Amino acid sequence: MIMTEGKISLPAYKLAYAFCFVVILSLIRGISFSFEIGIAMEAPMAALAMAFCADTYTQEITSKRSEIHRLYPMKRRLASIGLRMVLQEIVLLALSAVGYGMFYGFQHPQYLYIAGQSTESEFQMFLIFLPAMAVTLWFWGILSNLLACLFRNMWVGIGCGIVLWLVTNSTLGEKLLGNWNLFSYTFRNVMDPQSFGWLYGKVLCLLLCAAMTLMTPKIIKKRG
Repeated sequence: MIMTEGKISLPAYKLAYAFCFVVILSLIRGISFSFEIGIAMEAPMAALAMAFCADTYTQEITSKRSEIHRLYPMKRRLASIGLRMVLQEIVLLALSAVGYGMFYGFQHPQYLYIAGQSTESEFQMFLIFLPAMAVTLWFWGILSNLLACLFRNMWVGIGCGIVLWLVTNSTLGEKLLGNWNLFSYTFRNVMDPQSFGWLYGKVLCLLLCAAMTLMTPKIIKKRG
């Protein structure tokens, strides 16, 4: 089942454009210091997650397989979608880790050291980056899939998600939402590693992911 769902949800063209996206991002997004890598990657990778996961279920519609898929028990249909999401998210997180390393390889950022002030080490920054990125990728991936299922169109799912992306990934969003911003990791105070207020935004993402997961069966049942 894993092999079958992997072939369906991870065709070669998706892997190719996702990898190219990460390579290009690490080349053209200029940074000077290593703490900027996570900041430079979170929002673009969230946009990639939307595009990457939007067709998780709608590909059944575009490929004319939805009529057959409807004959399966709901439990099996949900398991299929869930497995596809997990496989896609694993690939995206792996690409994020690779992209993090590419920034070092291509741009050779400096480590910011402030005398007399404790800052995150290079390894600590990476350990914080991975779980924060995993939450970000999961949220934006499941959001685009849910919206695509609701409207039965992956482009509408991506478009609606982009609206929220633009609002939260902005100065206005930072001022209005503060630590509750969906991109709180990007806007965190990197000079104060003891401040973990930005985790509120990630907890909010997780709660919204749980809510969307509960909504998905009802939407699929109603919209087909």
